[in-house]
Amino acid sequence: MMEEINQALKEYVEGAVLPLYEHFDPAHGPGHARHVIGSSLELIPVARELYGEVDADMVYAIAAYHDTGLQFGRKDHGITSGQYLMADENLRQWFSPEQLETMRDAVEDHRASSGHEPRSVYGRIVSEADRDLEPEHIAQRCMQYGYAYFPEMSDEQRVERAIAHMKNKYGESGYMHRWLPCKKNEEGLRALRHMLETGEMADICRKYIR
Repeated sequence: MMEEINQALKEYVEGAVLPLYEHFDPAHGPGHARHVIGSSLELIPVARELYGEVDADMVYAIAAYHDTGLQFGRKDHGITSGQYLMADENLRQWFSPEQLETMRDAVEDHRASSGHEPRSVYGRIVSEADRDLEPEHIAQRCMQYGYAYFPEMSDEQRVERAIAHMKNKYGESGYMHRWLPCKKNEEGLRALRHMLETGEMADICRKYIR
């Protein structure tokens, strides 16, 4: 059963926060934001089993703000997303200063390349939700990212870049870590690694050549 979110908070996020994603690259557009929100809410029961009480409104807002720092550039966008969340005075009508600090930390910790374990259960939730380890989605987003940030590359070079990135991030010794049990992510990662070994992922990436 999906968690109930404060209606006023939801209306604010829908009207003032999610539209920001329309200006980001396609791999980080509104569809990605909504996916992370939905996956984060789905992870709440698992998180509560392992860590105790989890506030659903906090989870919702963290997921909604997790990539908002992209408006200031991709570099360090986890940090700038957390700063943007803290600077939004409207959130103070729903959350205490202590809650907002926890939420900022979670937003900062969401990136796979952060290099450290999330500081709270909220960071674990948004990190796991942001993984989206379905192979088809990863291929599509990697190619979208390639077109947005590497316009000088040929199509085949973008495919090669995408595969190299996937191996570096999702391979057996890749830098990505998972912080909560999630069956769909476990299955997706297993399938992704197999497809990288067989070369099938390159063919999937080629489906997204423009």
